[in-house]
Amino acid sequence: PFKEVIDVSSGDPTGLSPSVIPCLSFQVLAVCLYPELLKEESLPLDVRRRAQRLLGTCGGGSVGSYSASSCGIPHVQKSIAEFITRRDDGVSSHPEDIILSSGSQRALSLVLHLMASGDEETQTGVLTPVPCPHTLPTLMDVLGVKLVPYQLTEEGGWAVDLEELHRALNAARGHCEPRAIYISNPGNPTGQVQDRKTIEKVIQFAATEGLVLLAEEVYQDSVYGQDKEFISYKKVLFEMGQMYAEKVELISFHSISSACTGECGLRGGYMEVINLDPAVNKYLRNMQATSSPPVLPQLTLEAMVNRPTPGDLSHKTYAQEILHTQTTLSQNAQRACDFLNGLPGIKCQPAMAGVFLYPRLHLPPQMIEEILGVEADVLYCQRLLEEEGVCLGAGCENGQDDQNYHIRLCVLAPPATLEEVLARLRSFHLHLLHRFP
Repeated sequence: PFKEVIDVSSGDPTGLSPSVIPCLSFQVLAVCLYPELLKEESLPLDVRRRAQRLLGTCGGGSVGSYSASSCGIPHVQKSIAEFITRRDDGVSSHPEDIILSSGSQRALSLVLHLMASGDEETQTGVLTPVPCPHTLPTLMDVLGVKLVPYQLTEEGGWAVDLEELHRALNAARGHCEPRAIYISNPGNPTGQVQDRKTIEKVIQFAATEGLVLLAEEVYQDSVYGQDKEFISYKKVLFEMGQMYAEKVELISFHSISSACTGECGLRGGYMEVINLDPAVNKYLRNMQATSSPPVLPQLTLEAMVNRPTPGDLSHKTYAQEILHTQTTLSQNAQRACDFLNGLPGIKCQPAMAGVFLYPRLHLPPQMIEEILGVEADVLYCQRLLEEEGVCLGAGCENGQDDQNYHIRLCVLAPPATLEEVLARLRSFHLHLLHRFP
């Protein structure tokens, strides 16, 4: 009964047509791939100069060469370190602490693989928020790491609760060996933005319990909630004084899959490692050496962290395009949240950042009683796909294993596409409630 399937289950902003992410005018990659464009005067001069500098950092002046270092191109590492220093108001970052990889998930998998050990009560455990990124449970399972869930407080806007962290940690001991805590800020898929006080409490908790902090911060450039701002874990850590700044082991992750860059298919990311034992740091770098990071994503990372500045020929157009993406995301999130809260049996916390909404389903008891062998939110998504051609994510993918059923909806879509999704969702949902009054 539909002409096309609309997939809004994942955060791929360029996967929908037309894409919300415009073809950014700062087309450095095009010139790097085809150096003849260095002579093309219709391209802005700053684009061509940037491409020429980047090609100069590649072996033989070609993107087809291996990286000069197993941890990435030194020039790109330097640009990322300078970006972090600017972002954190002068808190220094150093190129040697930056490790580039083919996506933030690849970087995280290297760390988890390094930490994984033991079996049953000695198995490495990682405290993980619920809900969490939908790829995380499978990744941990594959790497032999125990997921130790701590529940975010939905009615508090998906906030981190310190008492819940202590409960989860104490419950895990005896069943595994907790060695790290994973944080998603801004939240994926919940869209919450942690304030300084919360970050300080989490850092104090990690320091007291001897846990490595794994901070996923890929949506840091897409904060749109009123009076909300992104503050990095590293910035807060170094502002808490020497006692914490020199003690807490922190690894933070960023990616070109972020909302405003949106280059999901190129698979590029980095991690910054802080306070790791030198021997561990060296081993982590040796692990990365087995697979040299691809060059094109590294050049995209450089363009993401080193954007055109006022005075550059590309700055005005680039700034307009970024503003368009951020405005669309903010307006879509507000529109979808209001719409969902207007439907009976759905309650949605407002997102403050990121590309997802994560509404809760209050499904009819009769429907749940009829279900055999499949989660209720999975069945909801399956039927929506079959009857209306809309593909959403089910909450159980995000680590939910209780009776609080949720769906995951990416709102970084063209407004007309989003309206079509909402209309089909409304039709399906009301028909479902009619069948199970």
